[in-house]
Amino acid sequence: MHLPDFNVAKDRTKKENIYIDLKENYSNIFAGKKYFLRTYGCQMNVHDSEAIRNYLETLGFINTENIEEANLVVLNTCAIRENAKDKVFGFLGKCKYLKKNRDDFKIVLAGCMSEQPDVIEEIQKKHKYVDIIIGTHNLFDLPKLLSEHFKKQEIEVYSNSDEIIEGMNYSRDSKITAWVNIMYGCDKFCTYCIVPYTRGRERSRKLESIVKEVSDLKERGYKEVTLLGQNVNAYGKDIGETFSHLLECVAKTGIDRIRFVTSHPWNFTDEMINIIAKYKNIMPYIHLPIQSGNNEILRRMNRRYTREEYLELFKKMKEKIPGVAITTDIIVGFPNESEEAFLDTLDIVKKCEFDGAYTFIYSEREGTPAAKMEDSIPMAEKEERLQRLNELVNFYANKSNQKLLNKVVDVLILGKSEKDSTKLYGYTDTMKLVNVQGPEEIIGNIVSVKINEAKSFSLDGEYIGN
Repeated sequence: MHLPDFNVAKDRTKKENIYIDLKENYSNIFAGKKYFLRTYGCQMNVHDSEAIRNYLETLGFINTENIEEANLVVLNTCAIRENAKDKVFGFLGKCKYLKKNRDDFKIVLAGCMSEQPDVIEEIQKKHKYVDIIIGTHNLFDLPKLLSEHFKKQEIEVYSNSDEIIEGMNYSRDSKITAWVNIMYGCDKFCTYCIVPYTRGRERSRKLESIVKEVSDLKERGYKEVTLLGQNVNAYGKDIGETFSHLLECVAKTGIDRIRFVTSHPWNFTDEMINIIAKYKNIMPYIHLPIQSGNNEILRRMNRRYTREEYLELFKKMKEKIPGVAITTDIIVGFPNESEEAFLDTLDIVKKCEFDGAYTFIYSEREGTPAAKMEDSIPMAEKEERLQRLNELVNFYANKSNQKLLNKVVDVLILGKSEKDSTKLYGYTDTMKLVNVQGPEEIIGNIVSVKINEAKSFSLDGEYIGN
């Protein structure tokens, strides 16, 4: 395995707004070549892909949705669940076939899988046709690696740096909403989670750089930003800052809408709640993963809070933040989860009546403490529990949406609906999807919409004015 000397890379952290003139250095190598980019996983991966796309297009690559005409394939991967890993290896098989008779066809494996030693070993042994493995911390070096590797045959591995580069550029997917990284990594080490091993320890960006990025986005006409981190409310502890202070500074930029994901209940302070309640441009929507409603399971997950503490925090948010919507994550079938423990999870869903939830069957990740735990629960039983949980979650999601029936709400219109081309779509301040009957001219604007139909997962409405 080739691991680079990171001394030069780490020196870059001392500089502000670094950006290599990629066109000048590399465009003669890549001009006219085509790239295919596929993204797996969370919002952080999606935002990383915006950086990758910017690098490639600045280099001279042209985007294509047809993999067969691509010169370069980049897979930006997720390591959270086993099925995501399986999909990547399945897709690599197609890439191998395409590369068989083409010297100008290169394959890059990026993202969280590229930070896992077992994955790197498997690639080097069984998938030697992969050209570059680049980790989540090293995307800044992709142009240099590509320029070098178009002349090489061995697999290049470049991962495990912990640097932060300010001033990165992105080819953003939207001109209306934008992701803004505020920190990287996680220090919580939940026993089921691979993130601390693939994304590293918590590292915060400078507050002034984040505020400048948001201000620049506002000047360019963006309406909404989402502050991103594996645990956003732990922001700043490594640099003497706090997330509540950052939130307030971002709110003062005057951008129309501010969101943030993902929060850990253990780090959510009263000060954060007060700031959210104070500023109207901080959306009253909080994603607050509970994972389990049983204290013993929470302890074995290393979640660092009890169900009682979670419920107290939930109640405080509901009381202090007007109209707040709260969604959550729940894992079913954690090793040796009893029926009684699962019933505790159903009970907390009933008590909280979440606006929505992302629900999953526990997925074993090699290298995590939970992977070593014995598990006597059959998969069929886990699947049956997931079905029971989803029925309950969907009931309360529908109940929440029904409260908006015949009401007028503000919706940020993002574009045409993929399911019905005669309608537009957008989101309320509480992150509810709305399909809107209205003119295309309102795309990119926050408009008033009257809700005339409410479903479990979306709302239908009619545009009535700005």
